[in-house]
Amino acid sequence: MKKLISLMLALALPLSITACNSTSIPASTTAAAVEETTAAESVEASEEETTEAATTAEETTKAETTKAEETTKAEETTTAAAITVEETKAAEETTEAESASEENKIIDFTEKKAEKTAALPEWDPSSKAMQSLVEFVSASVDENSKSYIPVKDRIAVFDMDGTLTCETFFTYYDTCMFISYCLEDHPEKVSDDLKQAALELKPGYTAGEALARKFAKAYAGMTVKELYDYAVEFGQKKTPSFNNMRYLDGFYLPMVEVVKYLYDNDYTIYVVSGTERTTTRAIVANSPISEYVSPSHVIGTEFEVKVKGNEEVPSNMDFKYKNGDELVLTGGFIQKNLNANKTIWIEREIGQYPVLAFGNSGSDTSMMNYALDERNPYPAQAYMVVADDNVREWGNQKWDEKSADYEKQGYIPISMKNDFVNIYPEGITRADVQYHEPEVKAAVTETAAETTAETQKAA
Repeated sequence: MKKLISLMLALALPLSITACNSTSIPASTTAAAVEETTAAESVEASEEETTEAATTAEETTKAETTKAEETTKAEETTTAAAITVEETKAAEETTEAESASEENKIIDFTEKKAEKTAALPEWDPSSKAMQSLVEFVSASVDENSKSYIPVKDRIAVFDMDGTLTCETFFTYYDTCMFISYCLEDHPEKVSDDLKQAALELKPGYTAGEALARKFAKAYAGMTVKELYDYAVEFGQKKTPSFNNMRYLDGFYLPMVEVVKYLYDNDYTIYVVSGTERTTTRAIVANSPISEYVSPSHVIGTEFEVKVKGNEEVPSNMDFKYKNGDELVLTGGFIQKNLNANKTIWIEREIGQYPVLAFGNSGSDTSMMNYALDERNPYPAQAYMVVADDNVREWGNQKWDEKSADYEKQGYIPISMKNDFVNIYPEGITRADVQYHEPEVKAAVTETAAETTAETQKAA
């Protein structure tokens, strides 16, 4: 535009002078003006070209800078990706190496012993029984093991008397409780026949169904809660067969550790006892294993129970429980939980095979065999406690004979003498004399003697 205006002025100027004919302007002046205009235009053009060039150069520089930055970022991203790939590959190789190492790892018995000692300090480190238990449990909780057992199927069953608690002195808990109830605590509540039966109990007696029926009669009329409370009350008494031991203190420390060890490995623990169920619940609830065994996981001998006021009604279908009703023992008897009954009631109440079983006598073998039954879908083991310690305990079983017999039947024997570091808590020791005649009031003894004489005469 500036060029066009300058050209028009240059052409118009001479025409204007000629037409007006009033002023004379030299031609040289006009030429000079044109030259100045042209020069100015050249300068302006040069400046514009310079500005445009500068702008272009600046934009080029920015573009090159941006491209360089993008290139750098791309290189950094590529490098980072390469590092990540390398790290991932290294991690995978490490994992594979560890897996291969675990798969090819041979069981180190020293390591197993250390593991056992940490969890089971009351067991001798050389105990083969406990080594086998630790190996079994370790495999059962390892999802990569062929012997893995799902949590819901990890069932362990324990006999109580002689397996978890003391049975090797004169007699076990429920028998001593019966004697105490009939002859010391409540002789006024039981018949003379029951008093006589209590007086006749001596070491070597048979703890069978006939005696259990007498126990049921002795507690007739008691509510279930009253029987429970009496069992706890009796447990506070001290047994004369040991120094500083209440009846409730009779749990074997090593077996308590086994219960806790299994519980910590997600096993469900059941106590399957020959002792009456309510009494067993009272014992377990006041014992070192109370945290690991719930009342619903106690199976025992069964006495008949009815709603109070309906004791003579033949069928429970003929009455209903109402708010505030009491459940009472009728004196009736249902079953003694020994031998095959243990298997039957495990099936009825648990509904599946256990994978671990612990007992101490022939009356537990049905329970052992049920766990080891070939139809059990999981690996299983059974353990038998042998009472062979006659220094810290009153055990008189011969280890060589009993262990060989149990091994022949497929059970793993446990020696109280050699496998147990300690049997009872500190301060509890064996007494000098194992058996003491119960302290009985003279009137009770006379009444019982008269009953015996009359029975013999009638016979």
